Amino acid sequence: MRPSERFTEITSQTGLYNIQAIDNVPSIMRRGLLSNERASRINHVSIAMNEVQARRDRVGIPNGLKLHQYANLYFDPWNPMLSRKRSQNEEICILKFDRTVLDLEGVILSDRNASSAYAAFYGAKAGLEKIDFDLVYARYWTDNDYYEQCRRKSIKCAEVLVPYCISFDYVVCAAVVNKDSANRLRATGFDRDIFIKPGVFF
Repeated sequence: MRPSERFTEITSQTGLYNIQAIDNVPSIMRRGLLSNERASRINHVSIAMNEVQARRDRVGIPNGLKLHQYANLYFDPWNPMLSRKRSQNEEICILKFDRTVLDLEGVILSDRNASSAYAAFYGAKAGLEKIDFDLVYARYWTDNDYYEQCRRKSIKCAEVLVPYCISFDYVVCAAVVNKDSANRLRATGFDRDIFIKPGVFF
């Protein structure tokens, strides 16, 4: 069974997600979703948090590349990053990528936020058996115990890491918060379905 098929068997999900500035979509359509390292060489709008990127810049994947050499997707876009970007809701979109990204060569899965000191990294097949998908897809990550909340928050951001680039061909559709954002995304030339889903945002 291919990793993509096993993923759906375990989770009943069919997609993986990237939280992205709408202004970057034309570049993604031309070049694909780039790793941080490659994106840094071109003009783009970053919605990443500087302190997180500084941490990620120091991470190397065991037997793999540097973390910033991977393009990254989330299993669930309803996560702490999206929550922290709520003031920019109208400027961002959530791109859904087909699950078959999991079948690409060199894909690595992290069982929580890949910048975490506690993150473990696996090949796609092994990782699907190690990730706590009940917590990844839980609606909330809050807990009365601070340390448990930190653990849940990190697991919510489990990642799919693809070397260097993910082709735009894998993009299935996009979600935006309102009609104005949909019009803005459509104006970029985005040629996939656009869904107005305010409930997907915080």
